Amino acid sequence: MPRPAPSASKLAAKLSGALPKLGHSRPMVVLLAGKDKSLLRRHPWVFAGAIATVRAADSGRPEPLVMQPGELVDVVSNDGRWLASGGYCEASSIRVRCLSFSRDEVIDAAWVTEKIAAAIARRAGLIERTDARRLVFGEADGLPGLIVDHYGPWAVMQILSAAMELWRDAIVAAIQAAGFTQIYERSEASARQKEGLEAREGVVLGQAPAGPMPMIEDGVHHLVDIVAGHKTGAYLDQRDNRELVMRLAQGKRVLNCFCYTGGFSHAARRGGAASVVSVDSSEPALAQAREIELLNLAQGEAGSSGQEASEWIASNAFDLLKSFERTGRVFDLIVLDPPKFAPSQHHLDKAARAYKELNLKAMQLLAPGGLLLTFSCSGAVSVELFQKIVAGAVIDAGVQMQLLKRLEAGSDHPMLMTHPEGEYLKGLMLARV
Repeated sequence: MPRPAPSASKLAAKLSGALPKLGHSRPMVVLLAGKDKSLLRRHPWVFAGAIATVRAADSGRPEPLVMQPGELVDVVSNDGRWLASGGYCEASSIRVRCLSFSRDEVIDAAWVTEKIAAAIARRAGLIERTDARRLVFGEADGLPGLIVDHYGPWAVMQILSAAMELWRDAIVAAIQAAGFTQIYERSEASARQKEGLEAREGVVLGQAPAGPMPMIEDGVHHLVDIVAGHKTGAYLDQRDNRELVMRLAQGKRVLNCFCYTGGFSHAARRGGAASVVSVDSSEPALAQAREIELLNLAQGEAGSSGQEASEWIASNAFDLLKSFERTGRVFDLIVLDPPKFAPSQHHLDKAARAYKELNLKAMQLLAPGGLLLTFSCSGAVSVELFQKIVAGAVIDAGVQMQLLKRLEAGSDHPMLMTHPEGEYLKGLMLARV
């Protein structure tokens, strides 16, 4: 567990003198007429196409301004009404990421520290289930573009927006204030490129981890690579759905596609699955999955199934589903958790075809009464569109399926009600009848 540390308020006060003073003479972002509606509803993004001018606060004329990425600005309507303050980024299509909708709120190191402390406090209850949690989730916690995850003694942070990059020192200090003495950064290239920022990765505080570290979740042991693993090391957003699989798996033949290091597979074994087949195209991921399986066996926590009940198959999931259909193999519980098929709106048509084919093939492998848990992590694919795609697969598969439950990310990945784009992970639990 992290050690006790100085209070957030004391630390913020100490830092405030060293951080940018961008108080009352901020540049002003003036919106086009009629483009203030989303901000009046407290949506936290201002797109480039909504902006009429950017000008100095003491000037009535538009004029060229040189601003550092993430610099604080005031956003005003076309008729001069103050709407929000936020971080400006000329390089991004999202020009302003709003930080406050209160004109009296002071955004400084103390503000950053208090936001992070409040976000961590909201997730305190999860420590009873796991030593790995999301501590800060971007817009949902009022810190757009900031991710902080907790793995045992480590905090792993991702700074993916210029609005948060400006406050990096305050962010690191706030994480320390929460008691973490080891901090690793995974501010990787793809998202930061859109903000005109270079990638940054490495140890911020402490010593580099020697390799994958142990993590426990609902009694299941895992190994997490915070240096080279997917995301910040693990798919923490699927925690509740792994626990659901654990409860459903007793005596079932389970197929887990796109298994990565076997999160759903290990949960199924813990739940007493009769057999578990796990599929991924990455041999290194499967090697780590096997290591995790042995770790759980050594802990005597493999449920009622023995080591021989597991199959780890390196294959393209689409191809394997077709081969299982040809051989007549069936399953009682299938999990489909593919990678992001639609990185943007431009990829929707191709993604829809892939989701449909994948689900169609899986449905044809379900035994009567079998369950399908199917997911999309593509933010560009809405909940409604995903359900429509899966319904099309049901029709083409020629099977009868009932929707039992909609699935989502865990409580440490909340969605801000005024920012529905934050609901990137969505899933359906279906039964073949």
